[in-house]
Amino acid sequence: MASLVHDTFYGQVVRYFTKGRLYGHIEDKPDFELPWKRLPTETASESEAEKVLEADSDNTAASTPPATALPEEKAEDDASGVGKDLELQTPVGRQPSRVLQPQKTPDGVILVDWYTTDDPANPQNWSSKKKFIATFIISWYTFGVYSSSAIITPAHQDIEEKFNVSYAEASLGLAMYVIGYGIGPLLWSPLQELPVLGRNTVYVITYALFVILSVPTALVDNFAGLVVLRFITGFLGSPCLATGAASMSDFYAMSHVPFAIIAWTASAFAGPALGPLISGFAVPAEGWRWSLWPILWLNGPILLAMIFFLPESYSPTVLYRRAQRLRKRTGNTNLASQSEIDQKNLTPGKIVRDALIKPFEITFKDPAVFFINLYTAYVYGIYYSFFEAFPLAYINVYHFNIGETSLTFVALAVGCIIAVIVFTCFLKFYALPLAAKQGPGKLEDNLIPALLMSMLLPAGMFWWGWTSGNPDIHWIVGLIGVVMFTFGAFILMQCIFVYLPMTYPMYAASLFAANDFFRSAMAGGSIIFAHPLYQNLGIGRGISVMAGLGVGGVIGVWALWWFGERLRARSKFAVKGAPVAPVE
Repeated sequence: MASLVHDTFYGQVVRYFTKGRLYGHIEDKPDFELPWKRLPTETASESEAEKVLEADSDNTAASTPPATALPEEKAEDDASGVGKDLELQTPVGRQPSRVLQPQKTPDGVILVDWYTTDDPANPQNWSSKKKFIATFIISWYTFGVYSSSAIITPAHQDIEEKFNVSYAEASLGLAMYVIGYGIGPLLWSPLQELPVLGRNTVYVITYALFVILSVPTALVDNFAGLVVLRFITGFLGSPCLATGAASMSDFYAMSHVPFAIIAWTASAFAGPALGPLISGFAVPAEGWRWSLWPILWLNGPILLAMIFFLPESYSPTVLYRRAQRLRKRTGNTNLASQSEIDQKNLTPGKIVRDALIKPFEITFKDPAVFFINLYTAYVYGIYYSFFEAFPLAYINVYHFNIGETSLTFVALAVGCIIAVIVFTCFLKFYALPLAAKQGPGKLEDNLIPALLMSMLLPAGMFWWGWTSGNPDIHWIVGLIGVVMFTFGAFILMQCIFVYLPMTYPMYAASLFAANDFFRSAMAGGSIIFAHPLYQNLGIGRGISVMAGLGVGGVIGVWALWWFGERLRARSKFAVKGAPVAPVE
């Protein structure tokens, strides 16, 4: 248990107030000795010890130094590699423990790195149990934030009556929440990549404020306050959307990252679908506030689990804190981590530029990235438009009550579950074995499953649109089209989320931040325009307009697959000679 909570937010607080007596680090032990000091002199030559490393300001993690073999030592957790660099070169699994020799920069700074190849402080070396718990908490956290968006949908009519507003105005409770978590990553993503903060500090502080503000949101007595609080809570809940996938890659080997991201993406897809189900039967019985109280009940326990059981996973932050402890223990001010050196070179202007300007500069100057952001925004907008369209179809046509209508959203989750099973099998039994056998293919090979899925999206939309508005057709027939849409959307997004960061790896954070902003902005807008669109044109014609745009997206996906490599070669953001990724 001590190893599980050692580097959690709770463990850090306890360690601080007990001055290291509880949950202390190895450097806090009285008999601690620098591991490389114990290396045999015949294997640790002076030339090795004094080897000079050219510091790379673009790399936040220290390079892997030379290692000297020692008898295997029992580590706190089972090993899965040395880190992100070594894991690409060595098979995953337990390796003989080897002490790592530190390196020096030209100005004499000793770079603090992992002590051994199986250093338990390295997130890549966490036990399977610890990785599973971290994955579960991050996915649960993502589900809680996403489900808190559409959970207000069953209360639209009550909010109209309570505050005497129009239906479009009542929809702002959902729209502003979605826009809030679209803007949030522009701030939280760069903050989480500062070694002094890391993932957990931002996760815990923002999520705690999210949970606290869910109380006044449920108690507010004026419409403006409700809309503002919904925007703020969406903004505060967005860190998991900004770096949830990055957190997974912190502690999983590259061969396992796609499977972890599937679990995380599934929680994001299923969250909004199940949100109305959580409140759908409570609102008619208890009133509109009961669409908001479940946010506290759902997210409060997740916050506690995060505080007590989610360890810091960002390696630059772990090494940054280790360097601080070593300087305090040894008195040697020349000890520093690579991330610490890089952080000193950051200026407020550069942080603002990377956070607010670079994402949009890449988007508008690169046609491939612009299309990806536009198309994923379209898919996301259609997904959220269902929350306005379903009540029109199932309440007005099939005469469902609010609780029964909320059950229809389960079709979105069913499509997601089927897609998870199919795509996991695709990766496990075809894509990854093929990549291991033949080596990395073209980056655009990642888009091959998306070619078919892009055609499935408009097909599912046409199916739902022209079967759900006819009372002579059973209501479940239309929901089959919704399952088709969600199935295709999930797999398409998986393919794009693998492809997008690998187009320009050094700008991955900016690419995701811009993509999230575009998706959320479109989703927020679709919540406002979907209801009048479907009401004025009818379900069939309204969805046909949106599906017609999706046909254009099919052409775009095929064009990206065919011309993507040439477009990247011409881009000013391309890194010449950069490796391509295997199909994942």
